[in-house]
Amino acid sequence: MNALEILLGRRWILKSRDRELYYRMKEEAPKIKKFLMEKLGYHIVVNPYLIKVEKMPAKPENWMGILEFTDKIEYVFFCMVLMFLEEKEAMEQFVLSELTEYIQGQYQEEQIDWTVYQYRRHLIKVLKYCVNVGILDVDDGSEESFAKDGSNEVLYENTGASRYFMRNFTQDIMGYTKPEDFEKEEWIDVNEDRGIVRRQRVYRQLLMTMGMYKNEQNEEDFAYIRNQRNMVQGELEEYLDCELHVHRTSAFLILSEDCRMGRCFPEENTLSDVVLLVNGLICEKIEEGAIVPAVDESIWIPREMFAGILESCKELYGKGFIKTYREMTTGEFCENVKNYMLELGLIREEKDIWLSPAIGKVIGKYPEEFLENGGSDEQ
Repeated sequence: MNALEILLGRRWILKSRDRELYYRMKEEAPKIKKFLMEKLGYHIVVNPYLIKVEKMPAKPENWMGILEFTDKIEYVFFCMVLMFLEEKEAMEQFVLSELTEYIQGQYQEEQIDWTVYQYRRHLIKVLKYCVNVGILDVDDGSEESFAKDGSNEVLYENTGASRYFMRNFTQDIMGYTKPEDFEKEEWIDVNEDRGIVRRQRVYRQLLMTMGMYKNEQNEEDFAYIRNQRNMVQGELEEYLDCELHVHRTSAFLILSEDCRMGRCFPEENTLSDVVLLVNGLICEKIEEGAIVPAVDESIWIPREMFAGILESCKELYGKGFIKTYREMTTGEFCENVKNYMLELGLIREEKDIWLSPAIGKVIGKYPEEFLENGGSDEQ
């Protein structure tokens, strides 16, 4: 993997956890610094603790949150952990009770009672995430002991990385009242008339999302990619093994199998394989005329039809799934697949279900022999 793939695909490279890669990226970062700044508006942060690219999407999406978090209070606890660590030096130790007391004192919306298991469970999820990404190290004890008894202690060490988790802001954000304020802040010092903002939005959309779809809000951006297609393709090929596919109302950056820039679809798991099969069934329905795209190529189908496609997938191919998915009830199976497709941005759930054009880009089928054997590999 080259430096661009690694730095765009990871939150950061911590010197304490991957010393060799840290020094490799420190050496190679200058080679991609100009591309990141000019095409994406991204800065590279290099310091004694870590190397990271400060990434911002062209437009925030629901699936861009911390996947480990499932409740709003977990984000609140996480922000409070970052606030707590602001007063700690790198390599400074503290015990869990110091943090829990701090959160109780800072949280205003409700009274946090650590004898309540639910609150402890939320905090444990946050602390495990902090350890996993390298914000904290556990020196003694276990979070699970705190789950069993709120009086149990855990000894943590601050790595110093927490101060670099949030991106740097050029303006005072205390007056911001809505998410859109952060989007505007991104471009305050940039002259939009020069096309810099448009170019950076386009490159961010291609590199950091599943695809780019034409709509009333981004017609100028889409015109840019259509008119500058060869230039964009050439610049991206310098750094990545990829192909740029531009259609009438959508554009996709297709990475080679060897290119691993963060999270890509399909992934190497059963749920990803299931979605490939679902995509195939959707494409079959389009070919049969059972699903008809609109004039602008957008596709909306009733929830009932989408549920029926998922049920058909389990019925047709279920014998080929691993035991976990074979033994799921139809309802559980459909919910798991739907949530995964929502997470990937392949569908959007409103009154009806919106189907992303990306669905037609990657589909899967079992071999004919497999189906002839009734979904079994046995001859």
